[in-house]
Amino acid sequence: MAVNIYDEFTNPVTGEIFKGISVNEYVFKIQWIKPAENDHGALPHIHVNQDEIFYVNKGELKLRVDDKVHTAGPGQKIIVGKGKTHVVMNEPGELDITLECRPPLDSEKYMQCFKGLMEDGYTNEKGYVDMRMMAYFIKKMKCQSITIPEGVTPAQFKWMLHKYYLLGMMKGWNKLYKKYTL
Repeated sequence: MAVNIYDEFTNPVTGEIFKGISVNEYVFKIQWIKPAENDHGALPHIHVNQDEIFYVNKGELKLRVDDKVHTAGPGQKIIVGKGKTHVVMNEPGELDITLECRPPLDSEKYMQCFKGLMEDGYTNEKGYVDMRMMAYFIKKMKCQSITIPEGVTPAQFKWMLHKYYLLGMMKGWNKLYKKYTL
């Protein structure tokens, strides 16, 4: 049975809470709640084919987009266009945001893999999911909602996906892919 991202799930290391809200032909929405005692967030990255909109429900969001820091409070939003490097820069303090990815592409399946890895304990000591396994899933599903880490060229990223896809084939990660997405 596929992982249901519309049921709330928690990062066991950081305490962050995620919950899918909706998906349609125009947008994928997910809620992200960062606990007050935590300053964890995604690493700096670029969405190759999607715009991302951060709606602040509670707290204050500090987001670096390229070289400029943007701040938004409750009821405000920050729009990050595709191809822009961005990272959440918050200090500890509760933050509740709704993220929108436009167009949705395959964000739902991507998040199924993300949640599955998290629930099965494939995270490091900082709470990040196993990037090798995530790279395997990205290549396996011919992912369009690609997120490239800052400082990695598209050619390097393509090579990395190929490398970890081969590793995943040898390690049998297809079983997990089927568990999470089918």
